[in-house]
Amino acid sequence: MEVQKLTRSLVLALAVSGVGYMQVADAQDASFEGSQVVDGIAAVVNTEVITLRQLNGEVSEVIQNLQAQQIPQPDLDVLQRQVLQRLIDERILYQEAALMGLNPQAINVEEAAALIASRNNLSLEQLQHEVERGGLNWSGYLKGLRQEVLMDQIRQRAIDHRISISDSEIDAFLKSQGIDPNGGQAMPAAAEMVELAQILVRVPPEANRSTQAQLRQKAEDLLRQARAGADFSGLAAAQSDGPEALQGGGLGARPLEGWPDAFIVAVRDTNAGQISDIVQSGAGFHILKVLDRSQPRSQNQAENEMLVTQTHAHHILIKLDQITSDEQAKARIDQLAARVNAGESFENLARAYSDDASAPQGGELGWLNPGETVPTFDEAMNSLAVGQVSEPVRSPFGWHLIRVDERRERNVGDEFRRMQARQMLHQQRVEPAFDDWLSQARSRAFIDNRLDSQTASGLRR
Repeated sequence: MEVQKLTRSLVLALAVSGVGYMQVADAQDASFEGSQVVDGIAAVVNTEVITLRQLNGEVSEVIQNLQAQQIPQPDLDVLQRQVLQRLIDERILYQEAALMGLNPQAINVEEAAALIASRNNLSLEQLQHEVERGGLNWSGYLKGLRQEVLMDQIRQRAIDHRISISDSEIDAFLKSQGIDPNGGQAMPAAAEMVELAQILVRVPPEANRSTQAQLRQKAEDLLRQARAGADFSGLAAAQSDGPEALQGGGLGARPLEGWPDAFIVAVRDTNAGQISDIVQSGAGFHILKVLDRSQPRSQNQAENEMLVTQTHAHHILIKLDQITSDEQAKARIDQLAARVNAGESFENLARAYSDDASAPQGGELGWLNPGETVPTFDEAMNSLAVGQVSEPVRSPFGWHLIRVDERRERNVGDEFRRMQARQMLHQQRVEPAFDDWLSQARSRAFIDNRLDSQTASGLRR
């Protein structure tokens, strides 16, 4: 199912509880006792310590996860280093998030999971069943989901404002897909979905030519092994520097045009099961395997049209943050609801008290398409009659009051295609930009990796 592909792309490290945990843990303890590591410390990231106990636990979970997904297990010393590198990257990510004022513990992962379930036409219970049916436990899934949401928040703060997509770029993209940007009669094909896995050989920003040549040679050696029949997921787990390495390198599935430009060129004519040539990016050298690709089909005129009921609405939002608790936000929205019911102007109250960017416009949201807002907001809005004001509504953003002003039927096919084109162009650019940002964050960090003799002196990496 699609949800299983989504699970692979979201979760960085998923534990599978079961028989054999103590035997695995004992094996890790025995190995660590013989390693050249002092004082029970596996690594130091800036001022934060990663202990051997933490590393032990993560390695045990990863081993069981690899077994559940039938991914060949690397040698133990290789696996330890892979897991420790992932923990180091996680610490860097969380430290950078803290500098931006982001709090991972404030992320409501249950609501995020409910949103994923809704978009896959599943209940939350069905999503949990699918996750566990794939051999993964629910708590591990939520842990990975928390990190994925945090990365999205960091991207929004650090990357999104740097990326601008012009109307002319959208027009050019639509033309390249055989679509008339002015809404002509061209019938676009449905987007081809391509599922990829990768092995990444990371190249540090400060690498000199000699180091780059050595890493290029490593990538070429891995490519030869993969094309000679070595298990790709096993190679990824043992050798890839990507965050998805311990999930066999799986990157998930998306429309072909949604991948970074360099990936599109590399896999456009690559069949399912085949492996691309080496792709170079700002992050390093990529080896891509096409796991699956679906064939597009033509659409007729009826399918090309998208008749929807749009809703024109206003809202007032009281956000949840480190200062405002859920109870405080609920009390404030209850007070505002009482004032609206007593006859005060909704728009004036929105201007004075709403925490949303729409406050200066009196809370006006304009015309909204179905599914354009989060499910709880969408459901509450759709249940209202024109002119009606909702009871307080809880969403992942906080507490809302919603007023429906008008409804209309409209064909939004052209608008939807332009929105899709904008999203694909944005996705093509945001991922390489985020990789560059994370690479710079690594280079700024003080890292003492005591399982790696090359960084055991505490030099920056």
